Amino acid sequence: KEEYYYTVEGRFSTHYLDKNIKPNTQYMYYFKTFSEKAESPQSKITTITSLPVLQSVSWIHSIADMPRSAKIIWRPHTNQKVKSYIVERKTLEDDKWEELSVIEGRLNAEFIDLELKDKHVYKYRIRVLTYDNIVSTPSEIVKVVTKALPNSVTGIMATKDLPKVIKLDWDKSKDKDFSRYFVYKSEDLDGSYELIAKLYNNTFKDEVGEDGKYFFYRVSSVDEDGLESKHKKLTIQGVTLSKPNAPAILEAILIGNKIELTWSRVDSRVKSYTIIKKYKKGWFDTITEEIEAISTTKFTDSNIVPNATYFYQVYGVDEHSIKSDPSIEIRLKSKEVPVDELQSAVQNSEELISTPVESSKVQIQETIIPTQDFN
Repeated sequence: KEEYYYTVEGRFSTHYLDKNIKPNTQYMYYFKTFSEKAESPQSKITTITSLPVLQSVSWIHSIADMPRSAKIIWRPHTNQKVKSYIVERKTLEDDKWEELSVIEGRLNAEFIDLELKDKHVYKYRIRVLTYDNIVSTPSEIVKVVTKALPNSVTGIMATKDLPKVIKLDWDKSKDKDFSRYFVYKSEDLDGSYELIAKLYNNTFKDEVGEDGKYFFYRVSSVDEDGLESKHKKLTIQGVTLSKPNAPAILEAILIGNKIELTWSRVDSRVKSYTIIKKYKKGWFDTITEEIEAISTTKFTDSNIVPNATYFYQVYGVDEHSIKSDPSIEIRLKSKEVPVDELQSAVQNSEELISTPVESSKVQIQETIIPTQDFN
């Protein structure tokens, strides 16, 4: 149907190579010779049929359900002219085949494709390339589905009533190739989450060490291949037990040489009370006393001296020994000592000086009352 010619220069040439042919196609050739002035009749027609297209490998197989990867194996081609294998890939979204890799060597018969998507479908086929650059037809198409991520963790619960501790619990994984859990923690809901634990059990205790402190947590499941479940949208907040409410001071009065404090029980969690008492001893030293395990809402302080200023704060303490914030600070000043009593105290102190040193010290401490205008 088509005819074309080619001139071979030189009368001693005896060969012609035709490269413009199609596989499995019949071609007919004849020759003519030329002199400067004449042309010979055409020769006898020679018919030649080109070889069929080289077939690809006869057997190809895919290994699916691999983590973010796919493995393709095939039977080595029997044609000794085969130089290499061309691996082509296509996804369900692609229109054309992509040349992915060239595997050199006729006996090399496997290819591993990496960095694939999770739970994604890929198609593969093989062509062979000969030493004289003949490319075969494509092989049979094989399909690969990559491994899916582990199932997300469900039933996550975080405590809000434990002292200085937040406990997390979640449903146990039912995945056959489950490996362990990852626990993440952040101070903010949308903040940066830090991996704080790798566990085999479905429970975790975070030793916070503070009262009323909250954190956000995420838990993921990891399989034997290192694939981690989705967890960014599975966030839960945990809170340590807060401090009890501070007691409310109702009354603080000076009765004679005693100070009486009365307060109300604001929080039902409170089991006992602690009072912090401060006063000055001398000009510079400030003494602080802590009075614990008060079971009532009333306290009488009889250990006071005249003309001194006292400060009181009341704390509530619950069954876990968590102390509330302090109440308002109460400031009271004891009465001054009358002059006649002061003179009597001085006389008594002079008499006591003559007594043995050890006992006089004790009695002086109990009797002599320091005063600003001591005469």
